[in-house]
Amino acid sequence: MNFRVKAILVKRGEELFSSKAARVSFTNDPQADALLNDLSGHPHAFVLACIMDRQIKAERAWMIPHLISQKLYGFSFSLLRKLSLDEVRDLFSKPEPLHRFPEEMSRNFYAAVQHIDRSYGGDAARIWQNNPPSAEVVLRFLRFRGVGPKIATMATNILARDFKIPLADYYSIDVSPDVHVRRVFTRLGLVSDGASLEEIIYAARALNPQFPGLLDFPAWEIGRSWCRPVKPKCNECYMRSVCPTRSNIAANARKQGDSAGG
Repeated sequence: MNFRVKAILVKRGEELFSSKAARVSFTNDPQADALLNDLSGHPHAFVLACIMDRQIKAERAWMIPHLISQKLYGFSFSLLRKLSLDEVRDLFSKPEPLHRFPEEMSRNFYAAVQHIDRSYGGDAARIWQNNPPSAEVVLRFLRFRGVGPKIATMATNILARDFKIPLADYYSIDVSPDVHVRRVFTRLGLVSDGASLEEIIYAARALNPQFPGLLDFPAWEIGRSWCRPVKPKCNECYMRSVCPTRSNIAANARKQGDSAGG
């Protein structure tokens, strides 16, 4: 284990976790973000957006509650509860699809509304109220149709890290290995090239057992901002002094430049 890599990643994660709660920018659209940040008035908007975050750009997925609210002239739970599955299908497909998979995601959306109604009395905030263990919150998200461990842990991590929702512990919040997290973990030497999702998750658990998901945003931030698939900005990355593959990446970039120039 590279302890310098671990120290820097954990430090950055702790900085984010200990910072004051602030409005989270999910979409860069002020109205859409206002709806998603309204955990007191519209907690179901956050839950439904999490469920939509699959196989499309995150910003597009998180826009869906706002786009539906525009069509319905509101997004109260009482309004959503009245919708039939056919009506939800129409919202997702007309005049243009809201998601890459409008049929499947309309079913997930409708099922989620029904589940919130039956299990939480229409108040999605009950999913995370009263300091539950992290495993319980992850489990509650897993019970939604179409939600797997990646989305369930992502949702729980956002609640803890960004919204500062108090939980009894953070042991069960894993990293969510998207393309950025995978690439950064590989280039930092934390996992082997071509590692499985399970290997990435357990590498994070080994690095920071009490809160593995603490490493999720630092890795995502590095991958999104500097550690790009092509032409990474190694000199600007705060991991540059400890990255074991930085010299190889730079050498390959030079070779590609020489080949293009020759």
